Amino acid sequence: MMNELPSVLIDRFQRRVDYVRLSVTDRCDFRCVYCMAEDMTFVPKQHILTLEEIYEVARAFVELGVGKIRLTGGEPLVRNNILSLVKPLGQLPGLDQLVLTSNGSQLHRLAAPLREAGVKRINISLDSLQPRRFRQLTRHGNLDQVIAGIDAAIAARFERIRLNAVILKGRNEDEVLDLVDFALQRGIDIAFIEEMPLGLIDEHDRALSFCSSEELRAIIAQKYTLETLGDPSGQAGPARYFRTGAGPTRIGFISPHSHNFCHLCNRVRVTAEGRLLLCLGNEHSVDLRAVLRAPDYTPQKLKHCIVGAMASKPERHHFNLQDTPDIVRFMNATGG
Repeated sequence: MMNELPSVLIDRFQRRVDYVRLSVTDRCDFRCVYCMAEDMTFVPKQHILTLEEIYEVARAFVELGVGKIRLTGGEPLVRNNILSLVKPLGQLPGLDQLVLTSNGSQLHRLAAPLREAGVKRINISLDSLQPRRFRQLTRHGNLDQVIAGIDAAIAARFERIRLNAVILKGRNEDEVLDLVDFALQRGIDIAFIEEMPLGLIDEHDRALSFCSSEELRAIIAQKYTLETLGDPSGQAGPARYFRTGAGPTRIGFISPHSHNFCHLCNRVRVTAEGRLLLCLGNEHSVDLRAVLRAPDYTPQKLKHCIVGAMASKPERHHFNLQDTPDIVRFMNATGG
């Protein structure tokens, strides 16, 4: 007989896990240089969780006290029939926040339906405002299409919109202020994210291209006074936010290298093939797909598996830009 299930998820370091990032696909219509190899091998489709299986996972987590789910990829909006997942998720009792991360390429057509289906906030990747450079960094992206998607998201009146920018030395650090101005003009947030060493890439040397949050703040301080909004919190995520004035825009910095935020970690990730990853920078994982596809599957067994996995959540990650990455999975396979 199974033990009684807890109402909340607590790991062995007494951190409450109340945020899950669910990857709905490892595929993407971009090939961003810091995220993927140009010639990618994707997971066979039969190994990817069905939308119904993803919903089962989401429901199990919410019943275990998770209040926030972020849909990620790859690019989540290239998944066929994605709205047929978003709509029931938006109606899950107990789910306070259904949010999404996107490269923006499909938002010109999907922003309004996503908002109507219950997505409250959205993060959109934007690393350059120069069309040719944007194409080089994404390998396939069309800047005009992404900006149209950002403006469609603004028109759809999400509760909050945030741009995510990865700055690489020698590539786009000269656009930091332009990106800040773009966010300020539209009244939306922007976060600068230090590049993470996930997956083997040969397009650039991560150690040489690394641009720290301190360097980025120094660039922004040349034009704007940054007023801190305090340290990150588990609910708000790992970004340290600042304001430049009275407007709604917040400028954030996510610093997995220079300011480790693991002691605040309240999240886990589920990959598109159903691996429950307990840490972004470690390979600790549990196979939820095997549970879902077992002949004797029950929702209770899935929840017990999730509860048991909390004992494997490590205290912290250890990123090292100098060596071959310990984590060979690419960011698209990680779930954001």
